[in-house]
Amino acid sequence: MTQTTKKPFNLTIQTPGRGYYLITDRIEQAVAEALPGVEAGLLHVFLRHSSVGLTINENADPTVREDFKRFEEHLVPRDFPFHLNYEGDDDMPANIKSSLLGCQLTILVSEGRLALGIILRPIADQV
Repeated sequence: MTQTTKKPFNLTIQTPGRGYYLITDRIEQAVAEALPGVEAGLLHVFLRHSSVGLTINENADPTVREDFKRFEEHLVPRDFPFHLNYEGDDDMPANIKSSLLGCQLTILVSEGRLALGIILRPIADQV
């Protein structure tokens, strides 16, 4: 018989501002602390913020994150005349970028670790 464990937990990650940040180690540490002994399962990551996006992408070359940032700035420029700007000129661009990337991921856990492959890593985009 297979045992099913459901245990929600919160993880807060502070970032220094705009940019793409690798968060794999922080997620794996939180899983190990919150769910000790869990060898396999599904982890659902959900962000409770409208100006942060979440994606899984390659981590072999740091220029991938730089290219993401350059492309998103081209796709959603800060100088576009958005109406919503009462929280600053990055308010609406951040909302759009977050919607494009998404705010949730489901990740396989195998042998107590995130089962991501060799170069894939979760990346948070503080937009």
